[in-house]
Amino acid sequence: MPFSVRKILENDPVEASAPCRIDAGGTWDIKAMALPFEAIRPVTVNMALNLRTRVTLSAFEDLRIKISSHGFSKGEVFAVDGLPLDSPFGLFFTAVSHFAFHGLEVQISSESPVKSALGGSSTALVALIKALDKINARLGQKERSPRDILHLAYQLEDAAAGGNCGIQDQGAATYGGVNLWTWHFGNPVSPFDRTVLLENRELDTLSKHVIVAYSGESHVSSTTNRKWLKEFLSGETREGWLRVNEMVRDFSRKIQNREWSEAAHILQQEMALRKEITPEALIPITQTLIQQAERAGCGARFAGAGAGGTVWTIGNLEDIGRVRKAWENTLAPIKGAGVLRCRIDQTGVI
Repeated sequence: MPFSVRKILENDPVEASAPCRIDAGGTWDIKAMALPFEAIRPVTVNMALNLRTRVTLSAFEDLRIKISSHGFSKGEVFAVDGLPLDSPFGLFFTAVSHFAFHGLEVQISSESPVKSALGGSSTALVALIKALDKINARLGQKERSPRDILHLAYQLEDAAAGGNCGIQDQGAATYGGVNLWTWHFGNPVSPFDRTVLLENRELDTLSKHVIVAYSGESHVSSTTNRKWLKEFLSGETREGWLRVNEMVRDFSRKIQNREWSEAAHILQQEMALRKEITPEALIPITQTLIQQAERAGCGARFAGAGAGGTVWTIGNLEDIGRVRKAWENTLAPIKGAGVLRCRIDQTGVI
């Protein structure tokens, strides 16, 4: 039976936060791609950013749930026995329904731009699960481990999306840091291995070699991902995806060894291949930003599924300085666009 948490939250709201991410090798974290090709050890590299998404849970009317988010003009309020799991906030109603709570308001705020391809909805879901789990702790239950939070976040999002959901966004949000993820969905214990590439002070060094910029054009990943998956499954682009996987693994080694120029070179190679197999990931402004970075000697790529959203670059400090100036000049006239003030975040969901 649903349980009211109104009295628990009346004098002491609950808050949790999680980092968003940039990535290389995304889409390989979708089960339909990775599972048939476990023999090649599909991988993704991602880097958590300190542009955190915060979820606050506060008291609301019994038998009702309210969800609102910064960047969305309207919130949604529904009775607990009529939650719309397919509404704009359906993913979050799904999570609250799983915990069987009511009498609460969910407020979501993010330091990253809305629909910027930084994994925003997955990040918010991870933060929400952590916040709901803190209520469970107040009720005397044991809090979930990071691995259990990641498992639940992925399963809820995959269910809400009707399948073909990736898991890397939830991974970065849960653990933070810079990681190489190896996907093996056939393993009955865990669908991933996580290799930490850099830690502690090394993340501060990496932050100086990376720039992240929002193009000013919002992005929606579902349509793009469906097209990529269809072309992969048919065999049309599969050879290119297999080569991408090798490049991303090489990229992870260069990051681990702090070889920034070599990492930039590999990212240039991956981007050249991506232009062949996923051309729709680029729009004119992101194409321009990537070209500017490459002319300066850096590597750059779109975040997530691209088609707008965010672009990031890596390279030596001198080259990165030139890219920053070029990107700032290019994005200055575009409303909402700009170089994001951020760094690598070693802390996952808290």
